[in-house]
Amino acid sequence: MSSQYIRIFTQRNAALLLILGFASGLPLALTSGTLQAWMAVENVDIKTIGFFSLVGQAYVFKFLWSPLMDRYTPPFLGRRRGWLLVTQILLIVGIALMGFMQPSHDLTLLAALAVLVAFCSASQDIVFDAWKTDVLPPEERGSGAAISVLGYRLAMLVSGGLALWLADRFLGWQAIWWLMAAMMVPGVIATLMAKEPEDSIARPHSLEQAVIAPLKDFFNRNNAWLILSLIVLYKLGDAFAASLTTIFLIRGVGFDAGDVGLVNKTLGLVATIVGALYGGLLMQRLSLFRALLLFGIFQAVSNLGYWVLSVTDKNIYSMAVAVFVENLCGGMGTAAFVALLMTLCNKSFSATQFALLSALSAVGRVYVGPVAGWFVESWGWPAFYAFSVTAALPGLLLLLGCRQTLDDAQKTGTFTPRTRWPGAYSWATRLLKTGALVAGAGLILLIPDLLGWLAIDLMLSLLFSVALVVALGGVALGTTLDYLAQRRTPSR
Repeated sequence: MSSQYIRIFTQRNAALLLILGFASGLPLALTSGTLQAWMAVENVDIKTIGFFSLVGQAYVFKFLWSPLMDRYTPPFLGRRRGWLLVTQILLIVGIALMGFMQPSHDLTLLAALAVLVAFCSASQDIVFDAWKTDVLPPEERGSGAAISVLGYRLAMLVSGGLALWLADRFLGWQAIWWLMAAMMVPGVIATLMAKEPEDSIARPHSLEQAVIAPLKDFFNRNNAWLILSLIVLYKLGDAFAASLTTIFLIRGVGFDAGDVGLVNKTLGLVATIVGALYGGLLMQRLSLFRALLLFGIFQAVSNLGYWVLSVTDKNIYSMAVAVFVENLCGGMGTAAFVALLMTLCNKSFSATQFALLSALSAVGRVYVGPVAGWFVESWGWPAFYAFSVTAALPGLLLLLGCRQTLDDAQKTGTFTPRTRWPGAYSWATRLLKTGALVAGAGLILLIPDLLGWLAIDLMLSLLFSVALVVALGGVALGTTLDYLAQRRTPSR
């Protein structure tokens, strides 16, 4: 292997990115699949288990408190490393305390700790994303994204499948939480060893500025709304294909659950890691736009492997090929996509801007499930996977419209300011802000609901649905205005 290809593992921040990526991914599976499995073993009713999944909303709406981490600096280690250390210590304490609970007896306390862990985990993600955005130069963003994805995915394997196996065979459920808490300690050591971003980066001087300035900075850019729509739609086809993969392989094709677990989870994870690393390597040669376009096409076409499975006889090798190719291409797309988010962030507000952009990118992954289920019931599996290829096309078309903006941003690190139709654009911004405020109200009400103080499940579902519709309405309006502005602007 040439030195060019091993450079990804030897760059200055590679080890820190790997360890901090691991610390970032570890709590996610703990508060979702692992916690649900523990509750199932303890015979907690299915409705309660299902409602615990709302804890994951913290990852979607983390941008709501990200301005605090741009504005305030802890009295130790600096703005980025200080917040990293605070969140990591709280995570260690919260995860360890969950090991003292019993779901059958301490459900309220367990819910409170799950909310704490999810909140601190989402907060750690905010600061880690901001730190790597601030310290990585443009030429290292693709490889840096790949290494952090590697750490993140390895952590999910450890806190997901490995944790379940150890809990069932050796350690028991309570001890597994103490082990996972201990595995957060290397992240603390990496934080202490990391370099704080340069002091020359301008910072917001008030909380109001920390909230308003990042939004004003982003939405005053030329083609900002087109880019926002690109972020929402770029991985939509990938999200459609992945949303029902396990059900498809078991019910749609007829594979045994053990075979699906071995191939889809294990081989799929390996393929995602390989894809992210290979994508990071290719991005050392490609421009950001070319990488996004090439990997986006790969993502779309790779979904055809599942379509082939749906129209041919069951074959374990065909499944392995389809899973490997789809996850490989998805990993390549993820590396380029994370590099895109870093490119779009102003270092003065990278915590807020990265959190907002990554939250919008999660919309498809989080909310595509109900639509996917309806589509399969109505049209069947072959049509569903054919449609998943088509669902990737809007993102690719939007990417073509953003080419000049992305090329200029990668070369100069700056964005051309927008000059047209300020009144119309302000309505789009208002809709997006209103959606965010409604979502924030839902998150606040989620805590007493999880603790059993209120019974407002239906109201919460309605609030989150309204928040999503209003916010996406703002994005659609802004995108339309950007498109019309481009048509009126003479090409260079």
